[in-house]
Amino acid sequence: KKKLKISGRELLSVPVQVFGLDQLQVLEMSPERESCLRYRMELLPQEIGRLRNLTCLYVDSNNLKELPAEIGTLSRLERLTLSNNNLSSLPAEMGALQRLHSLHLANNSLTELPAPLCQLRSLTFLDVSDNKIDTIPSSIRRLEKLETLLLLFNSLESLPEDICLLRNLHTLWLGNNHLRSLPAAFGELVNLDWGHNYCSCNFEGNPLGSPPPEVCSRGPEGIRDYFSSLRRI
Repeated sequence: KKKLKISGRELLSVPVQVFGLDQLQVLEMSPERESCLRYRMELLPQEIGRLRNLTCLYVDSNNLKELPAEIGTLSRLERLTLSNNNLSSLPAEMGALQRLHSLHLANNSLTELPAPLCQLRSLTFLDVSDNKIDTIPSSIRRLEKLETLLLLFNSLESLPEDICLLRNLHTLWLGNNHLRSLPAAFGELVNLDWGHNYCSCNFEGNPLGSPPPEVCSRGPEGIRDYFSSLRRI
């Protein structure tokens, strides 16, 4: 078997037989999104590290409280979905997943952007919406290939200047945080789909004052002009 989906309203753990499928590439243990179900699995066992050929691991909408360090041995993993769980931290070993390009962590219990994430140089998609994150580390600049960063419904009061170095960003969702200002170099993110895709440059739900929302709506040129005018005062 190369692909396996395990489903069941009472799913509590990974069946032990799965760990003998050493050629498995896709393992899905998430309920269908439209079903509104939540499985009850609280822990991925250490044996998950035996599945060295996994490229996709889907474990959304369970009750996971932690991940085993052995997840860092899944060197071929490209896509990992962990949304709608109870994760408050991630193991440092996740920084070894250098093929990972898509990571979903929405609706967990994270209070900060975990350091291992900033080591994932191949990451192009990161969703950490609906957590309790209040700071973004400056080390986020290491995610040089990042194209999509979703930060909706967190507790951010500011953004580091280094977020402006993510020049490949096409989508940056910042709605419903506590942002009062943007970094002076924010207008350098010219690949955001300003004025075309509403969600790509959406600041709705923030008490933004510098620059004001009407300036942000003009796109990167308007933001650059705004901060330039402040420097001349």
